[in-house]
Amino acid sequence: MFESYDQDIGMLTNKVSKKLTSYLNNKLEKFNITTEQWTVLLKLSKKNKISQKLLAEVSGKDQSTLARILDILERKAFIERHPSKEDRRSFEIHITDSGLNIIGEVSPFLEDLFNKLLKDISLEKLEVYNAVLLKIDKNINSL
Repeated sequence: MFESYDQDIGMLTNKVSKKLTSYLNNKLEKFNITTEQWTVLLKLSKKNKISQKLLAEVSGKDQSTLARILDILERKAFIERHPSKEDRRSFEIHITDSGLNIIGEVSPFLEDLFNKLLKDISLEKLEVYNAVLLKIDKNINSL
């Protein structure tokens, strides 16, 4: 069935992931945003006014990577940082109206794009694919 899990699963997953990220970054250029920035902004749109530490956790980014992304999003006026009322050493991250507007523009664009990328793949196969990825993720976390 498989020559090697590493080659047939690991390398293929990595190849497709890189190709997808590159493709999406190319398509998102017209919105002046990258996939990394999009991930953070989308998470913030669902849970606004949260600490940088919590945002790092929910977006799956380490603190230094997130700080770099937040600097860029702040320069683009998509977010603002406000001192925390509970802890003056930390900041709450707020999405701005410009950030919400870009969410409103990019979300339907990506939904349409993914509909094209997933063309001719049944819902059942997509559900299995999603379940397998979640199980692999869980297995990695437990190692």
